[in-house]
Amino acid sequence: MMVIDKIKTKQLVIRYGQYILLLFAFFSMNMVLAQSKSKVFFEQADAFKFDKNIGEDVQRLIGHVIIRQDSTLFYCDSAWLNDKANSFEAFSKVHIHVNDTVNVFSDRLIYNGNTKIAELFDHVKLLDKNTVLTTEHLIYNRITKTALYDAGGKIVNKENTLTSVIGLYFTPIRTFHFRKDVVLVNPDNETYSDTLIYNTNTEIAYFTGPTVIRSEDNIIYTENGWYDTKNDLSKLNERPRISNMEQIIEADSLYYNNALSSGIAYGRVHITDTVHNMIIEGNYGEFWDKRGKAFITDSVMAITYDETDSLYIHADTFWVYFDKERQAKMMSAYFGVRFFRNNLQGKCDSLVYRMSDSTIHLYREPILWSGKNQLTADSISITIVKNEVDSLVMYNSAFIISRDSTDTFNQIKGKNMVAYFKHNELASIHVDGNAQTVYFVREDDGYLIGINLAEASTMQIRVKDNEVQNISYQSSPTETMYPQDKLSSKQTVLKGFIWQNYLRPKKKEDIFKHPEKLEIEKEKSVKD
Repeated sequence: MMVIDKIKTKQLVIRYGQYILLLFAFFSMNMVLAQSKSKVFFEQADAFKFDKNIGEDVQRLIGHVIIRQDSTLFYCDSAWLNDKANSFEAFSKVHIHVNDTVNVFSDRLIYNGNTKIAELFDHVKLLDKNTVLTTEHLIYNRITKTALYDAGGKIVNKENTLTSVIGLYFTPIRTFHFRKDVVLVNPDNETYSDTLIYNTNTEIAYFTGPTVIRSEDNIIYTENGWYDTKNDLSKLNERPRISNMEQIIEADSLYYNNALSSGIAYGRVHITDTVHNMIIEGNYGEFWDKRGKAFITDSVMAITYDETDSLYIHADTFWVYFDKERQAKMMSAYFGVRFFRNNLQGKCDSLVYRMSDSTIHLYREPILWSGKNQLTADSISITIVKNEVDSLVMYNSAFIISRDSTDTFNQIKGKNMVAYFKHNELASIHVDGNAQTVYFVREDDGYLIGINLAEASTMQIRVKDNEVQNISYQSSPTETMYPQDKLSSKQTVLKGFIWQNYLRPKKKEDIFKHPEKLEIEKEKSVKD
């Protein structure tokens, strides 16, 4: 009889390298703790027999057998007891009564009283308070009070069911170490992992390998972290990701409350909205699925993209609002908004993007740049159609400036303006109310013909290649062409004129430029 199959154990250690420490702890601690040996006694049996075919030192016990070592009792239908080797083998209805909380059952048992290690086979069941472990092969160490299975096992603890190929249970602290093909199932979700530690008292699972938590609403992935099954809380520390049909959230670490569908993301936060082709990045974020909102801040940037180009937006904080189906409905950006697209740039204090009608609203000192044109107003609304700028409305104190030369600027001013785009380029402008223009008329070779000053209630401007082609004045216009030497520099500038090209993002990285740095560049802007 061999209590421990050393060859088999060695194969397990080689095959599962990450489990070496657990196996070492299980077997080797006996070398220190098993110094004081105790005798194995049989206390009861219906019959006693000796059979030399079994062994010269083996006593055969039959019927209602009870064997004891220290405070532990062993029950079975029959047993082969080797008093000299201080060991026995038990058959049928095997039951080890370890203490008031731990009991082990099986069909067959091999026990070594010197090492105090029991090897159980077939229909093995370990009961410990609210936990039930079932397997076909289990090694129980009475000294370390640990149980090891290596051929697949199942643990049921309240509403949680766990299965794995290898498992090690530390009964004093009621903690399981699972390895290979680990599956944790409860009413709310299913967890699949390579390596998992589970405490049956706290009902907390710890992950130390690739792990997937799948629920009705989302899928969570991580390679390190923990999951509190009792309170439905997760802390994901390595490559975490939460995804559903519409969004994917990634970060350096994530804290998630599944019961409230809310969480906190830390470090390199990355949110992808697959429905609206939008990405939001930052270093800190919070989200509440049931309340339909989330925010992200700290070096935050939003990216909306299509097949041809991307729009990059930066602000201090972004908020995203979504419906019950988790589809984003509105995004708002606050404080120091700056954005860049190859054919459109801008800045403002706050921005609101409504997905329902594909409109972007800019508030508080907004500025837009398109080609050679600078557009300003009290507020601006931009309409997007098929991922392209279709039109924009400039409300109150609308002003368009276009650089004509180093020192001269074409200008259009009015109460309100509507600008229309074609293939993301400015095509026409309608000015409504108190329309005024300053336009430097030139030959094709650039020779200045004169300066046109005009006023009207309304006017229509045609633009091609980001340059004014013609102006149609309506409603009692007044128009005068002046030679250059007949007007002073002040007369060629409309009231409210401010050329702010130094604020313009020239590339996507510029959206992060600090205001102090922009002020330094202001002095250089005249030469731009």
